[in-house]
Amino acid sequence: MKNVKPYLLLLLMFTLGCQENSTVEKQTMINESKMEQIKYRTLEVQGLNIAYREAGNPENPTIVLLHGYPSSSHQYRKVLAQLSDAYHLVAPDYPGFGNSDFPSPDDYEYTFDNIAATMDTFLQLKGLDSFAIMMQDYGAPVGFRIATAHPEKITAIITQNGNAYEEGIGEIWKGIKDLWANRNDSTEKALLPAFTLEGLRWDYTHGTRNPENVNPDSWHLDYLRMNRPHAHKVNLDLWYDYQNNLKLYPKWQKYLRDNQPPLLVVWGKNDEYFPESGAEAFKKDVKNIDYNIYDTGHFALEEDGNKIIPKIRTFMEGVVNK
Repeated sequence: MKNVKPYLLLLLMFTLGCQENSTVEKQTMINESKMEQIKYRTLEVQGLNIAYREAGNPENPTIVLLHGYPSSSHQYRKVLAQLSDAYHLVAPDYPGFGNSDFPSPDDYEYTFDNIAATMDTFLQLKGLDSFAIMMQDYGAPVGFRIATAHPEKITAIITQNGNAYEEGIGEIWKGIKDLWANRNDSTEKALLPAFTLEGLRWDYTHGTRNPENVNPDSWHLDYLRMNRPHAHKVNLDLWYDYQNNLKLYPKWQKYLRDNQPPLLVVWGKNDEYFPESGAEAFKKDVKNIDYNIYDTGHFALEEDGNKIIPKIRTFMEGVVNK
């Protein structure tokens, strides 16, 4: 191009650049056209309206997305948006969480046994007989109860800071352990700052590389829900009941050893609730493990969703094609 005049060279470069951008834009439009619209639905389960988000073709492999504390199916919005082209995605809200009914604790017993039973019935009513489970935080005790009850239904497990080992219980649990040892006004009041706006913000931003990477709508939504009648009692009840999850850890670990489900670990290593040692512990029991650690906090999808979601896609392709 030695003899091409400078302005003609610039014009040529501009034209080639436009063609390249047009190709990228067309490919993006094609990819987006394959995505399924997220539906916001409810299903009556034993007299309760369980809200859930659903996306993707039900003929495709299903992934059930089980949320953590203090969140809801909202935490999986990126997964729903980015994987619905290839997978059927179902993300329910537990009773008392998200957009599901919030019965009084006099009318519904807020224990992990009971929530898992409600979610199990929900999945049966949805007609889901084969599915992978993605679980985070509270999603683990819910998901492992379902998995141990129906091991034949579970195609794979994806754990994003969803713990199943005592090694994964962080130092921050001291206040909750005090509650376990002696539940009274004093041990309950010591935990109440966790329900403030600042306390909920901490859950999302602590351990992140940059708090500005996290959508503040998340903790503001949780704060509004945390100020509904009975919300503090319900969440204290669940924290008190969490000690019963630790008693089931040996059962869940045996399930992993006996069934060897394909396991994807995508873990925020700076999580004060469930540190990296909890992720590492899965290696003791599972042979087929895809192990990934990220420099972020408890809600790893918030900051590293664009790394984790492609990893889920690749992992699930291996599960489907094995």
